[in-house]
Amino acid sequence: MKEWTREEKYRRLQDPSEIEELHKRISRSPYRQVFHVQPVTGLLNDPNGFIFHNGVWHLFYQWCPWGAVHGMKHWYHVTSRDLVDWKNEGVAVRPDRDYDNYGAYSGSAYPTDGKVYLYYTGNHRDPDWKRSSYTNLVKLNDDGTIEKYEEPLFGPHPDYSEHQRDPKILRFENPKKYVILLGAQTKKQKGRILVYTSEHHNRGWSFSGELKVPGFENFGGMWECPSIEHIGDMDVLLFCPQHLFLSGHGEGTNHNGYILGHMNWDTLTFTPEGSFHVFDFGFDSYAAECATIVGEKDKAVLTAWMGLPDASYPVTDEEEWSGCLTLPRELRIRNRRLIQTPLPQLEKLRTEEVDPQLQKLPDACELDITFGPGSHQLNLFTDEQGRGGLQISYRGILQEILIDRSAMKNRFNQEFGELRSRPLPNGLQRLRIFIDRSSVEIFVNDGDAVFSSSIFPTEKEHYFRVDKTEAFRIWKLRSAVGDDFVV
Repeated sequence: MKEWTREEKYRRLQDPSEIEELHKRISRSPYRQVFHVQPVTGLLNDPNGFIFHNGVWHLFYQWCPWGAVHGMKHWYHVTSRDLVDWKNEGVAVRPDRDYDNYGAYSGSAYPTDGKVYLYYTGNHRDPDWKRSSYTNLVKLNDDGTIEKYEEPLFGPHPDYSEHQRDPKILRFENPKKYVILLGAQTKKQKGRILVYTSEHHNRGWSFSGELKVPGFENFGGMWECPSIEHIGDMDVLLFCPQHLFLSGHGEGTNHNGYILGHMNWDTLTFTPEGSFHVFDFGFDSYAAECATIVGEKDKAVLTAWMGLPDASYPVTDEEEWSGCLTLPRELRIRNRRLIQTPLPQLEKLRTEEVDPQLQKLPDACELDITFGPGSHQLNLFTDEQGRGGLQISYRGILQEILIDRSAMKNRFNQEFGELRSRPLPNGLQRLRIFIDRSSVEIFVNDGDAVFSSSIFPTEKEHYFRVDKTEAFRIWKLRSAVGDDFVV
């Protein structure tokens, strides 16, 4: 695998021609996705700035153009009218100022006055490699032109460590004000969220204090990608706590989740009603980004990076690209938990229905399976004799579903564990599974759990085996994401 020098990782992209040949090469990969947002070249990680504006969904992602490496980050822009078919629009934020001389890191977006404003973290490094983080602003006009503010909205707070990033912009009517939530770390390496306020979206920002979350003062060493959403009658605190272990989630220390509760903006206190829950029980999910649905107060849309910090994906890493985003999911509250279900419009991806008796999986497909009482087992990506593959098993006595990818040929990130589980006290009734060329998303019981994982099946691992079902349908899925070279 390629060893990257600092100079190689952090060089600036001067002209699209520098990566055109790389795009041609990776576009021939058998693992390029069919209906997932993926990088035009290089590496994709966090989704950013997910909003609906003038009839169009805008979504951005962290992008390093050079290869499968976390280096000089840009914001890449994709759009959709239905959250199914996506179009490459090109780079929206380039790191080309002193305050972002080593990367345009994650953030959010806000539409107003016929424009979309992008709030992001500028990663500045001095000659001694000391980091300073700045919160910056870019204006994206409806004609696609971009205007970058010359000065940051504000700089790093001196009472916290160098880790201050991922601004989330919120707007309130009574009284009218704007709020930015910023992920941060104390100098004692405790995760926190900082709160900044202003009467204007593009100037006059001041520090208002630290978000108080009673009972979570020592929960992780850094909180990334913070947001507070209102769904139904609950407030939802979304964030990614790092540097801690969670039961049932292997040896990984980077998590993607939420707390339900109620927010008091006068006292900057989020009062939890329950514990921290992960969004996704699979192997690869991080940096969830939430968007509201126009006219819907009881639901939202969520997507995430199908990957993890500090993880590697050697099959595509060798091809000099990595990452994709999860399918956008409908997000609702049920029984005091957030649930995720496939968007109804994803049915537009279906083309030909396949006979399950063939026991062969198309490269891109959807499976819809219902089960009766008792224990069950399904193996995906087996060989022709039904051996190996990704094992999905439900143990009725323990009321638990398990996902095990240790029997696949291409194994990776084994140090984080190859088994994931989730209690299912109501049993296993239904699985909806979306398979793309290098990913699988398993929706359990219409929202009881989701397992999102990267997978790299070999040419011989395209079969499946199942013990017993009440109903089993398979559809081939069409292409929905343009792989055009747009920079």
